[in-house]
Amino acid sequence: MATTALDAPKTASDRTTETVSNRGGKYLTFKLADEEYGVEILKVREINGVMDITAVPQMPSFMKGVINLRGKVIPVIDLRRRFGIEEIEHTEQTCIIVVDVGKEIGIITDTVSEVLDIPGANIEPPPSMGGSVDTSFILGMGKVGEAVKILLDIDKVLTNEELSDVTSAATAGE
Repeated sequence: MATTALDAPKTASDRTTETVSNRGGKYLTFKLADEEYGVEILKVREINGVMDITAVPQMPSFMKGVINLRGKVIPVIDLRRRFGIEEIEHTEQTCIIVVDVGKEIGIITDTVSEVLDIPGANIEPPPSMGGSVDTSFILGMGKVGEAVKILLDIDKVLTNEELSDVTSAATAGE
């Protein structure tokens, strides 16, 4: 009996493509510098304008501090700083997106764009950048018309150790 392409063993690339194509769905998109990013809408709890952020000593530079959101202390990180992008002054467009990564954290973005429904067929794996560049937090590259949105795996933007540091800072602030 002849072997068809359907019977052939799957390569790592095939499995990655299948996994990414299963990630189709709704994404909240936002801007950092000149790039558009997206995060799964199911991870988003709320969107707020910038509010008073209480600095917490001894935290990494991307950890801006904590906010009091209706009596709950939420740690806030600046995604620009986390991704090595130059920090800018906040504007009326700057937002804090509260996301659930097992615990709620706020992420500062330049501006929130829109909610997009991106089909799995339009999501490709992140490009291979070589061993020295960490792309583990990139879920995939969403093609929307002529544009490409960098889709984040928000659970992997912070390492477990960083998440622990950030959430312990929030606990100390309560």
